[in-house]
Amino acid sequence: MSVARHRIVNVLRDRGQQVRADWVERELPERVDLHEHVGLLAILRLDPADLVDASSL
Repeated sequence: MSVARHRIVNVLRDRGQQVRADWVERELPERVDLHEHVGLLAILRLDPADLVDASSL
């Protein structure tokens, strides 16, 4: 399962984490595989279930 990178970036920006959002924009692919990047999502304190919507499936 994957999610659009911009969803991750938007959550981080909403939290005021601009530097992390900028890094994600530079380093991650446009479609982020949630299983492959589960460790990074944990570091960023993002729950994959919160990032997925019907259009991401």
